[in-house]
Amino acid sequence: MSFRRERFVPRGGPDGGHGGHGGDVIIVAKEGVDSLSSLAHRRFWKAARATHGRGANCHGKNGKNLTIQVPPGTVVRDLDGGFILKDLAAVGDQVVSARGGKGGKGNAHFKSATNQAPREWTPGEEGETRKLALELKMIADVGLIGKPNAGKSTLLSRLSRARPEIADYPFTTKHPNLGLVQVNQDRSFVMADIPGLIEGAHQGVGLGYQFLRHVQRTRVLIHLVETLPMDGSDPVENYFAIREELRQYDATLAERPEVIAVTKSELPSAAAVHEQLVQSSGREVHLISAVTGQGLSELVREVIRLLDDGMTA
Repeated sequence: MSFRRERFVPRGGPDGGHGGHGGDVIIVAKEGVDSLSSLAHRRFWKAARATHGRGANCHGKNGKNLTIQVPPGTVVRDLDGGFILKDLAAVGDQVVSARGGKGGKGNAHFKSATNQAPREWTPGEEGETRKLALELKMIADVGLIGKPNAGKSTLLSRLSRARPEIADYPFTTKHPNLGLVQVNQDRSFVMADIPGLIEGAHQGVGLGYQFLRHVQRTRVLIHLVETLPMDGSDPVENYFAIREELRQYDATLAERPEVIAVTKSELPSAAAVHEQLVQSSGREVHLISAVTGQGLSELVREVIRLLDDGMTA
């Protein structure tokens, strides 16, 4: 509330300006940002506050927006409401996660012919406060799935320049790895090595939820079946067990285009496992080896065909 006070202006009238608007907190998917690790150790994010209105009809300064950059594929979830605020699937997608409060009105706003000296004014509004959870679902054209030690990381390193950790023990891969598979000068696709799935993954067994959510972003699945599982389990039963985990987690995953491949074809028992899987699944099954390169060209051609079919469907 302010009134004009100048020499020789005995009735200056009201001149209280409006307050500024508070800044918004905006979350935007930015190309080149590949993880949420930079946000993990900061609990509070606050945009700049505005300034008060002043005399001489001076409008308060608006607060500056705060922009948080996240990788494409980030899901912004409201924790209190339990709903998804925005799925930032593509580069440039953004959401105002918390709006700044609107500035109050100065007493100059209320002047009229019948109210020439108003003493009314309104306070500024409070800005929004939210508790958010940011969940990253990696975006890839093709996802490699299968039991631990099925050869997913080895295949990714053979087809792309990605260098995931490879070892002869289960769960070597603890987070998804991405690699660009360059088919020719004009054709390429992004492949993700999804860490090994086990029975009960859809209920959170192992790191099930963290693994399965990345599968949802892929357009084509390559299901790798190990010839000689380290735990002595049956390879064919392992295939159907993983299929059931996908269905239990998200029924649409069971309908996702899938390429089946028996790995480590250089082993003597690979041919027998291949024949059993063809008979039990009733589908085409590839026999491949990331070590010798057998069947890899045919596998890539089949993936390209499914990707192209998906784009024209």
